[in-house]
Amino acid sequence: MRFQLLGPLALADGPDVVVLQPSKPVILLAALLLHANSTVSAEYLQRAVWGEDQPATARAALQTCVLRLRRLFTKHGVTGTSIEAVPGGYRITAGPPTLDLLGFRDQVRRATALAGDPEAELYTLKDALSLWQGSLLANVRSDVLHRDEVPRLSEERLRAVERVCDLLLGLGRCGEALVDLWTATRVYPGHERFHEQLIEALYRTGRQSQALAEYRRVKGFLLDELGVDPSPSLRQLELSILRGEDLGAGGGSGAGGARGAAGVRGAVGAVGALEPAPAALNPGSTPRVVQGEAVPLPAPAPGVGPVPAVPHFTGREAEAAAMAARLTAPPPPDAGGQRPLTVLVSGAPGIGKSALAQHVAHLVRDSFPAGRLLVRMTRADGHPRTADEVAAEVAAALGSGRAGERALLVLDDVVDADQVRPLLTSPDLAVVVTSRMGLGGLIATHGGWVHRLTAFTEAESYALLLAALGTERVEAEPRAARQLAALCGHFPAALRILTARLLTRPGLRLGDAVEWLGDDPLARLTLTDSPDHSVSGLFDRALGRLDPRLSEAFLRIGTGPPELLGGTGSAGGPEGAGRTGSHPPVPEDVLEQLADAGLLEDGPPGPYRIHDLLRAHLRRTVRIRNRRTEKV
Repeated sequence: MRFQLLGPLALADGPDVVVLQPSKPVILLAALLLHANSTVSAEYLQRAVWGEDQPATARAALQTCVLRLRRLFTKHGVTGTSIEAVPGGYRITAGPPTLDLLGFRDQVRRATALAGDPEAELYTLKDALSLWQGSLLANVRSDVLHRDEVPRLSEERLRAVERVCDLLLGLGRCGEALVDLWTATRVYPGHERFHEQLIEALYRTGRQSQALAEYRRVKGFLLDELGVDPSPSLRQLELSILRGEDLGAGGGSGAGGARGAAGVRGAVGAVGALEPAPAALNPGSTPRVVQGEAVPLPAPAPGVGPVPAVPHFTGREAEAAAMAARLTAPPPPDAGGQRPLTVLVSGAPGIGKSALAQHVAHLVRDSFPAGRLLVRMTRADGHPRTADEVAAEVAAALGSGRAGERALLVLDDVVDADQVRPLLTSPDLAVVVTSRMGLGGLIATHGGWVHRLTAFTEAESYALLLAALGTERVEAEPRAARQLAALCGHFPAALRILTARLLTRPGLRLGDAVEWLGDDPLARLTLTDSPDHSVSGLFDRALGRLDPRLSEAFLRIGTGPPELLGGTGSAGGPEGAGRTGSHPPVPEDVLEQLADAGLLEDGPPGPYRIHDLLRAHLRRTVRIRNRRTEKV
C-alpha cells in the first residue's frame, strides 16, 4: 500500500487508487504524512484539523480522530504503517516506497548527484516529477495546511521543473522545453525564471518576434501587477535577441540557471502542480497582430484566452482543409453580406476535436484580424458554463475591436445547443464548436457544417509517432511502432499519452514498449503527474456526464454480447436492434442517445459499435465495482 500526497490524498494498491473523501481523519493523515517519521505535536494537529478556533474538547476529539483513522487503515487494508502515540503528539512512519513525497525527494537527491551527466539527471528529475498527481491536497479541507504546507511543497516542484527546463535548453531540446514553459509561465506569471527560459526557447527555435512579444508581455505584467522592472538577466536576454546573438546550447540558460530557483517575484500561492488552468491562460494583455503591429487586447476573462498552438499536429488533412475553406469563404451572392457562421466538430471524448479546431484556427489566422479566442464551455468539474456568462466574457475579451473586422471563436466542449445560440448573433463572428454531442438541433436552427471525427487511420497514427518521437527512433523499429499504434486503437488521446510517456523514457526500445503496453493498456495509458491525461479518466468523466440510467445501460451494452448493438445475430431489422435471447433489449432511443453523446460509433458490424479501448474500460469498471461489492 502506498500513500499519495502529491495531489488529492489517496491510497494506492498497485493499479487501484482510492481517493479519500474529505473528513477530519483525512486532514489528520495529511498532517502526519507531511511530517512523516517526525513527532507532530498534538497542538499542531488540532490546529490543522479545526483551525485557530478549536473546540474546548479538541484534545479528546483528536484522540477520537486518531481512532477513526486507524479504522480507516483497517478498512482499506493498510498494513506495515501505523500511527504511534509518542510523548507530545503522534508519529507516522513511511519511506520512499510507501509515500510519494519521500519518493520525490529521494529522486531529486539522486538527480543532484548526477549533475555531471545531464541526460541522466534529466531522466531522474522527470521520473521524480511523474509522482505529482494534480492539485495538492484537493480533498483535504484544512486552511492551516493549505496556508503553511502547500506553498512549500509547490516550491519544491517549481525548483525541479526549473531544473528540467534548464537541462532541456542546455541539451538543445528547446522545442520540448516549450511544452512545459507555456504552462509554467501562465500558472506562475510572477516567476521570472520561467519567462526567461520561455523567451530563450522561442528565440532558439527561430521565433524571434514571438520571443520579443513575450518579453513585452512579461514586462507589462511585472510593471502593472507588481510594480517592478524585469530582472537584469531578462533585460540582458532581450538585448541579446535584439542583437541577433547566437545563444547556443545552454547560452542563456546557464546564467539564469545559476540564480535558478532563487526568485519567485510575487506569491506562488496555495496551488499545486503545474496544471493548465483556464483562469491562468493569460494574466496580462494579449497581443494581436494588425498589419504587423502588436496591439494589446483587454486581458481575457477566466475561461477565455488566445488559441494555443497544437504540438506535433498530424492527420486530419482533409477535415482541416475543408474547415479552413469554409471559414474563409466569401459570403454567397444572395446572403446579403452574411457569412455561414458555424462549423461543428463532434465525436468521442479524446478523439482530437479540440486539437483540430485549434490547428484550423491557426491556419486561418490572417482572415480574422479582430482576434481568435479559445472559449472553454465547461468548468474544471465538467459542469457547463451558462450562455450569459460566456457571452459577457467574450465581449470583454474582444473589446470594441475594429468595425467590420472578423473574429473567430473556438467554443470548446459545448454541452448543449443553448450554450451556443446567444453567441451566433454577429456577422463579424465565425464560430467553431467542439462537442461530444451531435447538436443536431443547433444545426437545424442555425445551419453550418458538421465534421464527426473517428479514430486515426494506420497512416495517421504512424505519422503522429514520427512527429512526436522523431524519425530516427520510429523508423529504427517501424513494426513495433505500428503495433503500439494498434494497441492504442489508433485513438488520438491514447497516442498522445503514449508518446508523452515514451519521450520521458528515451532509452526504452519501442519493441520493449509493445510488451510493456500490451500487459495492461488502460493502466499504462496515463500520465501520473497529470491525472487529466489518462484514457480511463477521460472515459470516466464522459460517463459521469451521462444520466445515470444511460450510464448503466452503456455499461450493460459494453460488457454484453455484440447483439446488444444490433450487430450479427440481432433479432433482425431495425426494430430488433439491441434484442438478444438472454439479455433484455436495449431501446433504440437509448442507443441513439449514446451515439449522440459520442460513445457509440457508426458500424459495421451492425448500426453501432464501441471502440475497443472504451469497451475494455467498461469491462474493467464493472470488474472493479463487482470486486468492491464482494468486499462489502
